[in-house]
Amino acid sequence: MSKNTFGNNFTVTTFGESHGNALGCIVDGCPSKLNIDIEKIQAALDRRRPGNHNAGENNACVTERKEADQVEILSGVKDGLSLGTPIAMMIRNTSQHSKDYGNLEYTYRPGHADYTFDQKFDFRDFRGGGRSSGRETAARVAAGAIASVITENAGIKITAYTIKAAGISATKRNLDEIEQNPLRAPDNEAAEAMQKRIEEIRSQGDSAGAIIECVVKGVPAGLGDPVFDKLDAMLAHAMLSIGAVKGIEFGSGFDAADMTGSMNNDSMRASDNGYGVEFVTNNAGGILGGISNGNDIVFRVAVKPVPSIYQKQETVMKTDKGYENVDLEIKGRHDVCLAPRIVPVVEAMTALVLADAILS
Repeated sequence: MSKNTFGNNFTVTTFGESHGNALGCIVDGCPSKLNIDIEKIQAALDRRRPGNHNAGENNACVTERKEADQVEILSGVKDGLSLGTPIAMMIRNTSQHSKDYGNLEYTYRPGHADYTFDQKFDFRDFRGGGRSSGRETAARVAAGAIASVITENAGIKITAYTIKAAGISATKRNLDEIEQNPLRAPDNEAAEAMQKRIEEIRSQGDSAGAIIECVVKGVPAGLGDPVFDKLDAMLAHAMLSIGAVKGIEFGSGFDAADMTGSMNNDSMRASDNGYGVEFVTNNAGGILGGISNGNDIVFRVAVKPVPSIYQKQETVMKTDKGYENVDLEIKGRHDVCLAPRIVPVVEAMTALVLADAILS
């Protein structure tokens, strides 16, 4: 299997399966003498994993699978500083219940990559989805923590949060409230309503989708390229590489289709000191012609409902004679809504893109 590497100058290669011995990543292109704090990497992983304070305890969204997600740095760091050589990190799997997937060796789960993976490779690890599992994102979060050292040194701050889950939208953007509720929403009251609705959906054996918004502050003008490696194109590549993400929009997004040019164009003014440019609005989402314009980068991603649901579904089974129709009841431990756990993944992938652009 190829195509497990992301990035051009700052690259990350992930490895491992959901129910294998371990998963991890190799980060290459990291400059030397950067402060690499393993506790910071661990804190990022703790935000993503099930069972932490906000994404696990009293949270109807997430799986009951409890993984420590303890990261080990195998190479590339000495005395807390990057060596400029490849940084290898590993996270061991400790809570696999592979027997829960025994009925899926030849049966395809609706909404999952089982059928397409089988068509491409004619062989797959059916335990927990193998390489297609959302658990692969743990390695991305670890790599993103390394990339965030570069972005933070450049004065860039990346913040993602849930603005809609289970059909209920946040009505305010109070960033101080993001870590105060299980949905990681910037609106505690809306988060409470989201949680209640998700509990209802969970009791029905079903799942829910969400929308995650990401705001990036402090990005200087001039990052990105004007043709194929546009900054928004690379961010879209990063976000759509997350298995559950099905759409992305920047700034005014799809609403721009209903605007006129005079409404959608962001007027520019000289800054007070005359040495800079300021934008009156931000319909472009901070990127023009594939290059950052100095405004906040703002984008939103649509996250599909978790495909593993506890309702009987129609599907097919692969046999020696072809395929036959069957009914499937999925077992095991599964998320109901990915919103709280995908927030740190969105932040990590954003950091990877921006670190790559900074180093270009």
